[in-house]
Amino acid sequence: MSAPVTEQPTPPSYPPKTPPPPKKPISPPRPETSDEHAAGPAPLARTARRGVGMRNRRGVNWNLESAPWAAGIARRKVAAQLGEWGYRPAQAAIDTVTGLLVTAAVADSGRRISVHLSDQDQQACILALSHQAALTPGHAPDGDNVLHQITAVPGVTGCGTDTGPDGRRVWAIISLG
Repeated sequence: MSAPVTEQPTPPSYPPKTPPPPKKPISPPRPETSDEHAAGPAPLARTARRGVGMRNRRGVNWNLESAPWAAGIARRKVAAQLGEWGYRPAQAAIDTVTGLLVTAAVADSGRRISVHLSDQDQQACILALSHQAALTPGHAPDGDNVLHQITAVPGVTGCGTDTGPDGRRVWAIISLG
């Protein structure tokens, strides 16, 4: 007589599922080894400004090629945005101020410029940033009288310029009411 046949489990027709690899534990932050950080954070005067920041107000910005025609593009964009926000300011003043700001930024010979617009309390801040890092921080280019030209425009309540590691900012505040 022959021995009874025991049934063997049939192997699956698909490969077994491979378990996922274990998760990498979070590594603790590396200790500061330089003497500069041992005394605490650096004072605020030594930090470099980067870009433009706006808080608690509406704002938009546009990056444009640094070219002579950028002033015309910026004029149209600023006027259109102020219209979307419900303002109807003196168009000649907005065009003149925007043109002067953008022309000053283009004159810095960078590859691009950015135009920033914000509003608050029936006033608009129009800012042009040249993104030209070769300028000496804190010094405006010589022979630049753009601020005198801007203050001569009716409706302008303030203007200014500053130069930092990311280029020169030229800005103006204009009354919209």
